[in-house]
Amino acid sequence: MTTQGLTRRQMSGGGVWLFQVGASSPMAVLAGGIVATYASTAVVATPLTFPLLGALLGLLAVGYVAMSRAVPNAAPAYALLAHSFGPVTGLAGGALALVFYSAIQMSLYGLIGFTVATLLGGSWVLWAAVVWLAVAVCGLLHVSMSAFVVGAVLFVELAVITLFDIAGFAHPAGGVISVTPVTFTGLWSPGIGGAFALGIAAFIGFDTAPAYSEEVRTSRSIGRATLAALLFMSLFYCTSAWALAIAVGPDQVAATAGDPSAGLPFALFDRWYGSGLSLLATLLLITSVTVAMLSFHNTIARYLFSMAREGVLPGWLARTGTSGRAQGAPTGGSIVQSASALMVVGVFVLAGADPMRVVFTWLSAAGAAGILVMLVLISAGAIRFYRRGGGTSEGLLVTTVLPALGVVAGAGVLVIMVLHLDSLLQIPPDSPRQLIIPAAVVGTLVVGVIWGSVLKARGARVLNDVGKGRPDPLRVLDQRLQDLDV
Repeated sequence: MTTQGLTRRQMSGGGVWLFQVGASSPMAVLAGGIVATYASTAVVATPLTFPLLGALLGLLAVGYVAMSRAVPNAAPAYALLAHSFGPVTGLAGGALALVFYSAIQMSLYGLIGFTVATLLGGSWVLWAAVVWLAVAVCGLLHVSMSAFVVGAVLFVELAVITLFDIAGFAHPAGGVISVTPVTFTGLWSPGIGGAFALGIAAFIGFDTAPAYSEEVRTSRSIGRATLAALLFMSLFYCTSAWALAIAVGPDQVAATAGDPSAGLPFALFDRWYGSGLSLLATLLLITSVTVAMLSFHNTIARYLFSMAREGVLPGWLARTGTSGRAQGAPTGGSIVQSASALMVVGVFVLAGADPMRVVFTWLSAAGAAGILVMLVLISAGAIRFYRRGGGTSEGLLVTTVLPALGVVAGAGVLVIMVLHLDSLLQIPPDSPRQLIIPAAVVGTLVVGVIWGSVLKARGARVLNDVGKGRPDPLRVLDQRLQDLDV
């Protein structure tokens, strides 16, 4: 292995899109997120929350993606916040990304272990270990190999969900396709805060694209892939949520979703297409979650690589493969990510934690909150970056107006999420355990600031390089040509 760097200019925009949508895990959104939202919030207008959240996240993505073209880096939150507010803030952003992307990835071990154990029997811990090994091996491969795996699984998964949507509209409860689930008046419901909070988790993954900004063929690929991913997820998840409500009946969907014996959505697959497709859908839930775990694994490994390359983490984390299918892959960061997942999930196992109610629910909720904070900070940072003269080819709309709207809207949704953690975590509204996740986010930021402050107090020269990466002459030339529309 070497510290030479990631493989440059090898990944297409389509490959980035695959990792974004794959990280979102569409089958898990249908079988887990949408069903859970109906069950816990009773918001019949749940389908509308997806395009609304997609628009919000689109605002947050504008400054993020624009800055990633000017500052391509495998650890975007770390690099972009460093260029906006200084190296100490950059380290705080890097800490947020590492902790909360890891939280989301690790939460999925509970979901997949429980799902496989329910289907095939045995301990959820054993099945989670099998998946861990698969992700660890695939994470050591070049991104093009990983993209092939992600794409193959995702294609079948989306096809099966599309069959579900078609059947849902073709077999509406009561014989009529109701528009109640897509009526805006349905958003004025007591549970809307929880629906928004749960919906945010369905989109996590769209934001991973800038982590591949050093590997894509053109700097424009990141923006195009992100826009395409957000549009696709907004419409696809809205359609699937609507199809589920229509199939069960808008007036019955909350109660049915909350009944474990109803077996949504797999019981509907069984009714419409027979046990064969129902089994395939269950298997696809497993592969979908595995693909999502691989996508987050790749993102975390690239953060570790980039931060180690600049000297704020041990240098051996910047090692990359030199031959075969591992050439250019961030092997040092990949190994550490696998080891940390094993240790953290192992602690939950030793504590006897329930795989769904604790491992999956708590870690995924924490991950969604932490990443949303990170995106709001980056949008604020983009405004400052461009006001200080960063970048040269973006207009006022991109540099100020849309990022400012994103900050306001993102902060509002974040407040709603925190105020409705009881519905996310299924705990009493007055439980002090609601403070754990906000405290974890604040604590991570504080640790990052302390980390940077200590380096600054020691006069560490590495702070001068935070977020700068290693310049690639070909990428610099490509960016200049595109700015000139050559």
